[in-house]
Amino acid sequence: MKNTRGQVSEARARLLGTATRLFYMEGLHSVGIDRIVAEAKVTRATLYRHFTGKDELVVAYLREADQAIRDRVDEALASGRPAAEILRLVARAIAEDIGSPGFRGCAFLNAVAEYPDPEHPVHQAVLAHRQWFLRTVTDLLAQSGKTPPELAGRHFVMLRDGAMASGCLSEPAAVCETFLQGIEGILTAGTA
Repeated sequence: MKNTRGQVSEARARLLGTATRLFYMEGLHSVGIDRIVAEAKVTRATLYRHFTGKDELVVAYLREADQAIRDRVDEALASGRPAAEILRLVARAIAEDIGSPGFRGCAFLNAVAEYPDPEHPVHQAVLAHRQWFLRTVTDLLAQSGKTPPELAGRHFVMLRDGAMASGCLSEPAAVCETFLQGIEGILTAGTA
């Protein structure tokens, strides 16, 4: 919710920031509204003034994560580099995330594991992000002209998914090296 000057309210930002931290570190179902309200130092009434309930807060968390990724991709696109180099930049950003302290996997894969119903708004938010990411990668691969773009796009996303899952289970440096080699293979082999 924005105030009269068009800015997001401080309370909403605190709620979303607190929920983001807790949801990512501990899971969506394991973190209750009472804890979010207490740690954000707001009242329940304030929470419900900004969000209809926990599901809407979870969707807002995923939309924030989606926007952060879109912003990074937009930054790479704005660099004016060739499509293959933009894909390398995107892959390196993913590898940086995997190697960052506190990495606990992909927020979207984690969310869909907790909300398997394809009709649920949380599941729908995950699908919207994944469709955008696949479409973006596929479009860049088509521009690069080096691979069959649809197959290569799916391959890129599968490599990302595997790296995100493996990155919190084993040595991140090795996972990132393997992921980046796989992306380079897509970009240089001419086929997926």
